[in-house]
Amino acid sequence: MDLEKIRQQIDEIDRDLIKALNERLRLAGKIGELKRQTESDIYVPQREEEVFQKLLRINEGPLTEENVRAIYREIMSAAIALEKRTVIAYLGPEATYTHQAAMRKFGASLEYRPYSTIQDVFNAVEKGETDYGVVPVENSTEGAVIHSLDMLVESDLQIVAQVYLEIAHNLISPYPLKEIREVYSKDQALWQCRRWLQMNLPHAELCEASSTARAVEMVKDKPGAAAIAGSLAAKIYNVPIVAENIQDKADNITRFLIIGKESSGPVRNGENRSSFVISVKHETGALQRAIAPFGKRGINMTKIESRPSRKKVWDYVFFIDIVGHYEDPEVQEALAEIREHCTLVKWLGSYPNVT
Repeated sequence: MDLEKIRQQIDEIDRDLIKALNERLRLAGKIGELKRQTESDIYVPQREEEVFQKLLRINEGPLTEENVRAIYREIMSAAIALEKRTVIAYLGPEATYTHQAAMRKFGASLEYRPYSTIQDVFNAVEKGETDYGVVPVENSTEGAVIHSLDMLVESDLQIVAQVYLEIAHNLISPYPLKEIREVYSKDQALWQCRRWLQMNLPHAELCEASSTARAVEMVKDKPGAAAIAGSLAAKIYNVPIVAENIQDKADNITRFLIIGKESSGPVRNGENRSSFVISVKHETGALQRAIAPFGKRGINMTKIESRPSRKKVWDYVFFIDIVGHYEDPEVQEALAEIREHCTLVKWLGSYPNVT
């Protein structure tokens, strides 16, 4: 078969693809109209994951799972945009890792709005300024993002979905390494590059910024200053990269949460994850008794994290993630027993357990 014939076959497939995609979007538009009539959510994470799982079952290659998800992410993004104007809040400014995570989750067709702090992101969703918000919650190297955990306790918003993003840090500055005296970045980014900084810039002052992208903005015209951020921020703000991949661990991954006013329903034939915050009574063995009901029912607890309650001295709350949905009968049974041992049991949300 010659080159021209292969190209002709590709052209024919492309015509069929465009026709099928447009028909798919027209049908999605009809669904959107029905949802508006019933005031239902346009974005339904559990349905989205069920579609992905069906596609992966019929995929025979050479497309990988990552290829399939990336392609259909943009198709779904276009469909949501046609159904309703959807605005996503994220920790800004433009080009932060949170911005990248938001676009990875929702695609390029929706509207994105940056906010200066994690609290501002929560407030935007609570007030209805945006439909959803995206915030970092934990990093594989440095652990929890405490501001997000504190807001989950205080807010009535729930976790709708999650997304993981591999983090590659760069030292960004208009100045060479030998002239750098200050390094700006988000606290988590500074922590994730401690060893590199100690080896290469031992005398530099480390300064916190509200976000990695904001740090790049700050150092653009500041003599002797550098920022730690992603390559996208360097490109957007037109500041050179001095050193690449300076994070202490190669597998540096951050987990982000999508927050909204209602949690997700259970994924059929799929895995769900649920998050809770609890506070136990001040008794010997109280925490062990509080979490035992999960183990008794074979419920896998994937995370437990303690934080000061900020209500009184030496009072703590515990963040817990389990595999399962809040509506599962065994989860409900466990929670009923857990409440006997706790002064607080708050459900933070259930969502598809995908990376």
